[in-house]
Amino acid sequence: MAVLTMALVVAGAAACDGDKGGAAAASTPPQPFGAGGYRGLQLSMTKEEALASGALESAPVSVLNGCTDYAYKGGPAPDQARMATEADVHAKADKALARIDEIRAKRKTIPPLAPGASLKEMQEHSARLQEQLQQDAADQAEITALDKDLDLVGPARKARDEAFRATGRVNFGTKGLRQLVAPAEARTAEGVGAGSTEEQLKQAYAGKELKPAEGGTYELPAESGSGGPDWFYEFTVAEGKVVALALVKHDTYCS
Repeated sequence: MAVLTMALVVAGAAACDGDKGGAAAASTPPQPFGAGGYRGLQLSMTKEEALASGALESAPVSVLNGCTDYAYKGGPAPDQARMATEADVHAKADKALARIDEIRAKRKTIPPLAPGASLKEMQEHSARLQEQLQQDAADQAEITALDKDLDLVGPARKARDEAFRATGRVNFGTKGLRQLVAPAEARTAEGVGAGSTEEQLKQAYAGKELKPAEGGTYELPAESGSGGPDWFYEFTVAEGKVVALALVKHDTYCS
């Protein structure tokens, strides 16, 4: 009986210790979304290093503008229909930009008429100017039509952003990691994330170079250890609340 009692006491103590360990694990705060890294990713990683880390799904989930996006591990599977639309938009935009560059490159500049020109020279110069005006009008009409293909990029980008608003995504360009988009539940070390008010955002980063940027966003230089000076936090605000959080590298390109 004494042996049995002792065994029960030991088992009970172990169970209590296990409960304490579980409570400690449950109370461990999630990793902040920050320049020091997130979910095993470091901002200085190459695309190959990031994929090898196991932090991302292996198949791309977006190919917009020549960049490639991946979901975090456990994130959504590729939407083939949306990606096909993105590829089509990218191809049309590339073709339109190439044609616009061609039109602008071939434009001729007619030099001014020299002083003392003859009547015939003035007539010929006037005719060349008239031809140039007609050609400029035709070129501008073509550029306006081509701009419609470029305008398709905006809606495609919005569709991609909305698709990953809750889960986040990781974007790679020609020089590696370009953008780290936070999942909806992620928070910075200061507790700012989706759902924070604009006032809470401003209070959290008062005196820390937070400033308004384009498209209803606020930018904040990332702290040291981010892998370079060009990384910025980007807080997207709509109707007085933060709706998206990302780390973005400036001066990087998709293709």
